[in-house]
Amino acid sequence: MRVNWKKNRPKPSIEELAGEVRRQYNLSSSLDDEKINKLCIDVVSKNQKISYLNSKEKEKLARLVFCSLRCELEILQDIADDPDISEIMINGKDHIFYEKHGEIIRADMAFETTEQLESIIQRLAAKVGREMNDLNPIVDARLSDGSRVNAVHSNIAIGGPILTIRKFNQSRMTIDDLIMRNDITKEAADFLKKLVEARYNIFVSGGTSSGKTTFLNVLSDYIPSNERVIVIEDSAELQIRNHENLVRMESKSANAQGKGEVTIKDLIKSSLRMRPDRIIVGEVRGDEVVDMLAAMSTGHDGSLSTGHANSPAGMIGRLETLHIAASGFPMQAVRSQIAGAIEIFVHLTRFPGGHRKVTEISEIDSYENGEIKLNKIFSYENTRGLVRAGQLIHKDKLERLQSI
Repeated sequence: MRVNWKKNRPKPSIEELAGEVRRQYNLSSSLDDEKINKLCIDVVSKNQKISYLNSKEKEKLARLVFCSLRCELEILQDIADDPDISEIMINGKDHIFYEKHGEIIRADMAFETTEQLESIIQRLAAKVGREMNDLNPIVDARLSDGSRVNAVHSNIAIGGPILTIRKFNQSRMTIDDLIMRNDITKEAADFLKKLVEARYNIFVSGGTSSGKTTFLNVLSDYIPSNERVIVIEDSAELQIRNHENLVRMESKSANAQGKGEVTIKDLIKSSLRMRPDRIIVGEVRGDEVVDMLAAMSTGHDGSLSTGHANSPAGMIGRLETLHIAASGFPMQAVRSQIAGAIEIFVHLTRFPGGHRKVTEISEIDSYENGEIKLNKIFSYENTRGLVRAGQLIHKDKLERLQSI
């Protein structure tokens, strides 16, 4: 939405035009958005410095002025409101990018000053009781619509402040949507449905933006509606539905005084006293892995979680590293616990162009001679897609389910 100014012509800034709106019309909260929008159009159309702009350019400029006055994200608001845009990335005031349908696109817009971008970041941080400055150069927050925000101060970000917004997807996908998009086959989907119903502990792995949260939502659809489900997240993104007996908890960062922090680890410990049928942890990335694995291996069957890794084997290695760093347990004890806790790994991959697919479904076969062995049940092949690679070895839960 960048306005193409003519060379050697005056360039009134968005802030100047917004200031003119305020001066002429005594802008107040009593005016609704429609009236404010009309005022912005009027100011832009009457400004003689930009009389050379055509009607379409003036319309774009008036919209930018309106957003700077009334929108939480100012000039970013329109791309933030686009339901097809999943992520917004700002690298300093002049470089704005977004992801749409899996493709990274550079936006035709820019902030006029670094201060404008910093102002947005400060506002977002203040909403969650945080502040960004030299002493607190990194901020993680969540917007009112559930979108996640990460910001980095200019004292450590070369080229200006960095702002990344991962939007909360309002339209929730179903397994039928994933099958239609060829993200998973019906055979594999039906197989996972049986595993969830039979209360297998399932771990979803994948790289950044590979669709782990989306897939966790889909798996939760298979949980019987009469069960009590406890959902624990770092930032509330999951959309669990059809469960009346649902508890949702979100971790909390410390405030500016360093107090009030509530970690994922704290929430998992608390959830064990809530009589859960299922525990769902949005993502395991720190010392909460100790309590999560302990819960999975001590009677809380049917638990679900996700983590960052390039493969199921890589996910096992990462869980080992996290566990040892948090607990100090020897490697063999940690591997034994992982093998006794997690039963199924589902791995997702984000392909070039942004398409996401299930590329592996594996079972922990055994723990022998200090090594965890995986049994690959479904595997992705470039020419055939996701195909059956083997059979489920440990069928005891499925057999019990079929006998009911």
